[in-house]
Amino acid sequence: MKKALIVIDMQKDFIDGSLANPMAQAIVSPIADYVTRYEGAVIATRDTHKDDYLHSAEGKKLPVPHCIKDTDGWQIANEIASALRAKNALILDKPTFVYLGWGMLGEFDEVELVGTCTDICVVSNALVLKAMFPDLAVKVNAPLCAGTTEENHNAALQVMRCCQVEILE
Repeated sequence: MKKALIVIDMQKDFIDGSLANPMAQAIVSPIADYVTRYEGAVIATRDTHKDDYLHSAEGKKLPVPHCIKDTDGWQIANEIASALRAKNALILDKPTFVYLGWGMLGEFDEVELVGTCTDICVVSNALVLKAMFPDLAVKVNAPLCAGTTEENHNAALQVMRCCQVEILE
């Protein structure tokens, strides 16, 4: 069985930077440990914005500069970055909630998503993957995800369940 772990946006700005989140802080070490033990391909995404972020459609709705390319906040958390390097992980930059080049996953039998934010980028990528590859086993590891709030995290998990994404508790 060909499997891939996808680590979504575990970047410093979402953990302890401009959009700091205690839920994201709590999953850094567990994700790093999981990446180290994972048997299969490992891929990570980075939310990636330009200096003119505040003038973008997203920036007008979320007027907090974050994940500006090549800034410290754009970097993946050090502990996770080390684990990703050790696994020779593929790192993909995405300018929006979803990475649109997932065609490479057509050869896989299963993908598992972890990371942040459950209610924005995790749910968006999970649903796009399920739509692109209806027979692909798409799984979300709930304890290794962080939402913007606990309520939003749980709501996103429920939406994904309804769309035949397997939620690992």
